[in-house]
Amino acid sequence: MNRLLQGDVGSGKTIIAFMTMLIAIDNGFQACIVAPTEILAMQHYRGMCGFAEQLGIRISLLMGSTKLSKRKDILPLLKSGAVQILVGTHAIFENNVVFKALGVAIIDEQHRFGVVQRAKLWAKNKVPPHILIMSATPIPRTLAMSLYGDLDISLIDKLPPGRKPIKTIHKYESGRLSLFHFMKKQIALGRQIYVVYPLIEESRTLDYNNLMEGYESLDREFPKPEYQISILHGKMKSKDKEFEINRFQKVETHIMVATTVVEVGVNIPNASVMVIESAERFGLSQLHQLRGRVGRGSEQSYCILMTGFKLSKDAKTKIETMVHTNDGFEVAEVDLKLRGPGDLMGTQQSGILNLKMANLSEDQHILKLARDYAQKILSEDKDLNFPKNLPIKNTYQQIMKYKGIWQNIS
Repeated sequence: MNRLLQGDVGSGKTIIAFMTMLIAIDNGFQACIVAPTEILAMQHYRGMCGFAEQLGIRISLLMGSTKLSKRKDILPLLKSGAVQILVGTHAIFENNVVFKALGVAIIDEQHRFGVVQRAKLWAKNKVPPHILIMSATPIPRTLAMSLYGDLDISLIDKLPPGRKPIKTIHKYESGRLSLFHFMKKQIALGRQIYVVYPLIEESRTLDYNNLMEGYESLDREFPKPEYQISILHGKMKSKDKEFEINRFQKVETHIMVATTVVEVGVNIPNASVMVIESAERFGLSQLHQLRGRVGRGSEQSYCILMTGFKLSKDAKTKIETMVHTNDGFEVAEVDLKLRGPGDLMGTQQSGILNLKMANLSEDQHILKLARDYAQKILSEDKDLNFPKNLPIKNTYQQIMKYKGIWQNIS
């Protein structure tokens, strides 16, 4: 299996991942799930521990911050097969992480990993494990490759019952006071709010607000003790991040000021407003992921995109797309047009791919037809030895002289 599971944020991809791992364990294999951040890895681990305990399954957590003494406990148990599920971050890619029999590897929020990183999982077993990659917004390159048949696609096209579509609103800086008024009304209703900034510290070249300035501004507008504000960014220690997330989960704070560290995995059903500052500076994939942090409860949720007045053509397209649709695949299609699909035979993640004839975002039906014909040819003549197929074989052999890395694409 080399499959993309596409489902919008909050649609239930994680439980499907867990059930997939159970199938591998039932057949005597181990399983792993890799997440891009420690926050998300810890959330997966906690969520699965309850199920695993009831089923008598041994599950471990391995991250960059995992202490050496703990690693010394985990790694031998993993190598012996005693650890059946390993949850972790990029730390799982390390060479000293050895499985006895890895049957399935799951990559969550796959747009946050490089192609070479993902390929490392294939080397974790003599027979490459099944690969399931999950995403709410496929990066353009992955979307393009799926058209070429390297990935099968499974879709979750519904949200859990009771969820309301998130209302996305675009505001300019002139709407700041009305935004503060709206935030106070939401807090009065018992809701919580994320405010996300693109930078942690000031940049000499970029003129948009950074996290610390934003925090100070909100601190003046939302004074203590009536309002409590948490702060979360990537430079904080793991225990400090965990402390702030726990405070927010317990509704001890009303507003969480953060960087994109909250882009994936943070699950707070009571948070109903996502304010994204300098939204024009984010990619479409990031904007959609950030929006997915709200709308996880039964209450109406909102995503407010704050921008400057001067917007480029691409920035306007991004903002208009976000306001127009909540559909992850539609967002990915626009992303594909804006960024290009990357190099199909290499490791470049995005950029313009100059095909002589086809346009990957407009000619999907033709590309699907071409793929179907290719599969038919290979089913009849897998070695391409029939006279009519020799031109195809010769072309393929020429490509392989210069691009001999197809096996590393995942």
